[in-house]
Amino acid sequence: MTEPRKLYVRSFGCQMNVYDAQRMTDTLAKEGFVETDSPDDADLVILNTCHIREKAAEKVYSELGRLRKAQEEAGRSQMVAVAGCVAQAEGAEIIKRARAVDLVVGPQSYHKLPELVAEAQARRDGNGKRAKLVETEFPVEDKFDFLPPPTSAAITKRGPAAFVTVQEGCDKFCTFCVVPYTRGAEVSRPLSKILDEVVRLADSGVREITLIGQNVNAYHGLDAGGRSANLAELVRRVAEVPGIARVRYTTSHPRDMDEELIAAHGEMPALMPYLHLPVQSGSNRILAAMNRKHDRELFFDIVEKVRAARPDIAFSSDFIVGFPGETDEDFADTMDLVEKVGFASAFSFKYSPRPGTPAAGMEAQLPEAVKSARIHALQALLDGQKAAFDEGCRGRRFEILLEKPGRFPGQLIGRSPYLQSVVVEAPVEAIGTLAMVEVREVSTKSLSGDIIGGEFFAEDSKWESRFTRQSEKLEA
Repeated sequence: MTEPRKLYVRSFGCQMNVYDAQRMTDTLAKEGFVETDSPDDADLVILNTCHIREKAAEKVYSELGRLRKAQEEAGRSQMVAVAGCVAQAEGAEIIKRARAVDLVVGPQSYHKLPELVAEAQARRDGNGKRAKLVETEFPVEDKFDFLPPPTSAAITKRGPAAFVTVQEGCDKFCTFCVVPYTRGAEVSRPLSKILDEVVRLADSGVREITLIGQNVNAYHGLDAGGRSANLAELVRRVAEVPGIARVRYTTSHPRDMDEELIAAHGEMPALMPYLHLPVQSGSNRILAAMNRKHDRELFFDIVEKVRAARPDIAFSSDFIVGFPGETDEDFADTMDLVEKVGFASAFSFKYSPRPGTPAAGMEAQLPEAVKSARIHALQALLDGQKAAFDEGCRGRRFEILLEKPGRFPGQLIGRSPYLQSVVVEAPVEAIGTLAMVEVREVSTKSLSGDIIGGEFFAEDSKWESRFTRQSEKLEA
C-alpha cells in the first residue's frame, strides 16, 4: 500500500486565507495528501500568502529561506508552493528570489492544485530540477464549482465555528490597497451554493458561520429565480439552517451598509452584536485621498443607526496612520473619531507603500518616526477602549460557543458574542454547545467565568449536581 503524502499549509493574513487553506487541503486530500502539523516532515509545503502589508510579504520570503535551509540541513527535498495574494502580485519575483519554490498559484486558481502539483512533480522527476511553474491567471471558470466539499471528519476536526466565503474581490480601488489587483473584481457566489455549503457544515456539527469576503456587504449573489440577493437576505437564510445558532460577517465597507442590513442587526438574534467596520482614517481629507468613497459623517451615521437597531452592539475597525500627506490635524481627526465612537477592538497599521497602488507614488510620504509616534498614540487609545469594554463585561451574563480545550485539564475555551475568548470549567463533551456564562474575571487576553446553564449542562445531571455544589460554595 502506498504511503500517503503529507501536506503542510501555513496561512498569512486574513480569514479568507484561512478558508482558502482549508479548501486547498480538501482538494489535495482527494489526491492522497494528509495534513501534518510540521513543515519538516511534509512532502508538500504551501505558503498561503497575504499582500496587504509590506511586512506580511517579507514574512513569506523569510519563511521560504527557512524552508530552504532546513531542506539543505536535512538532506531532503520537498515540494514548495506559494499561493495567495503575494503569489498573484509577485509571481515572477518569487521565482527570482526564492530557489526553494516549485509552484506559484494565485488565489483564483487553487482549484487547479492537483493538476499543477502533478505537473510540477513530473517536471522534477524528468530532469531533477525544480519546475518553477506559475499559474496566476484569472480563470473564466468559477473555482468554487470545481472544489470538492470537505469530509465530515475534516469539518468536525476544525471545530464548531466555520468561515464561508460568499464574495471575493473589490471594486472600490482604495489608493493604498492591492486587493482589486490580486483578487480581481467583485464576484458573489450564488445563494443556493452558499446554503448548500452551510447545510453540509451544520450536518457535521458547525454551530457558528462567519460569512466572509473582501467586501462582504457588497454581496449580490443570485437566488434560484435569478434575482440578486443582498447580504441581509443571505444572513437570514443562513440563520434558518437547522443547527446554525450564530452568524457573523466580515469584512465590510461603510458604503455598502444599507438600511436592510442595519435593520437585520435588530431583527435577528442569531446575528451577533459585533460589527467589524473599517474606517481607516477620521480625516475627510485623507479619506478622499484614500478614495474611500465615504466621509467621517457617514461613518458616524452608520454607527448611530446600528446602535439604535441593536443597543448591545460593539464595533471594531481598521486604521491606517501615516498615509501620504497626513498632517497633525488629520491625525487628530482620527483620534477624535475613535474617542467619539468607542471600539471594543481594532487593528491599526502604519502605512506601507504597496507596489502598483496609486498611493505608493504619491508625494509627501511621511518619515518612519512620524508614523511610529502616531501608531503608538492611536494604539494606546484603542487598547484603553478595549480594556474598558472587557472590564464592562465583568458580571455580565451571555452565551458562549464552546470551541476547544483550554490550557489545563477540565477547561474549555469559547467565544463570546463579541469574539472574546472565554475560559470556563466544563467537560470536553460540551464542545460545540452553547453555554450561558457569568463573567467573573477579566485579563488582557481573555475572560473567565462560571457556567450557569446551557444546552449540554441542562441534560447532564452529574454536571448539574456538581455545578449546584460550586454555586452553593460561592454564595457561602
